[in-house]
Parts: sequence; structure tokens; C-alpha cells
Amino acid sequence: VQLQASGGGLVKAGDSLRLSCAVSTSTFGSYVKGWFRQAPGKEREFVAAISQNGGTTVYADSVKGRFAISRDNAKKTVYLQMNGLEPEDTAVYYCAVGRPILSYYRSAEGYTSWGQGTLVTVSS
Repeated sequence: VQLQASGGGLVKAGDSLRLSCAVSTSTFGSYVKGWFRQAPGKEREFVAAISQNGGTTVYADSVKGRFAISRDNAKKTVYLQMNGLEPEDTAVYYCAVGRPILSYYRSAEGYTSWGQGTLVTVSS
């Protein structure tokens, strides 16, 4: 499985961005899809995840109400719509897929394939 993330960039506080992650696999629908991020000098942290059928989404408290994860099965692509960006959202964003159970959606250990990351920089 290969993942290619894109859509990062330099924006101002309050702006929006949409990240995309193209997933090369014949079994896209069988995976949980997640987004994680890593800010400079910090550990990687969970951002959002969506279940195999799209019926369940999970968000980190820090992004709840501002970010939205979605997926397009036909395009085999996962999206992260980010609204109301804050300087604290500055990080490299990684997409990932795996088959964790719901209680492990927030854990990086549940994801078996990762993209290369895309940098999001939010200026104040």
C-alpha cells in the first residue's frame, strides 16, 4: 500500500486548507484511514480517523469542530478539510491506513501504512 499526501502550504490564521491523500491499493474500502501530525520538537499526534464504511469519525479534541475527515472510495482518496487554522496547527501532516479497532483509532500503532507527510504552516 502506498500513500501520497498533498495540499499543505503556508496560510494565515483563520484560513482553510484541504489535504488529500491518494491511496494505492485494491482494497481501499477495507481500511480505517487516519491523519496524524507532528509539530517541530513534538511527538506525532492523532488528528482524525474515519472508519472503513465512513460511518464513524473520530477527532482529536484540539481540532473537533474545525477539521473534517472524509473519503472518496471511487478516487481512493482521503481528505482532511481544515478550517479556522491556528498557528498551533503548524505541523507535518501524515495520512495512514490500517485496521485498528475503534478503541485504537487514535493510536499510531494501529496503522500499517503511512504517507510521506505534507507541511502545513499557519502564520499569526
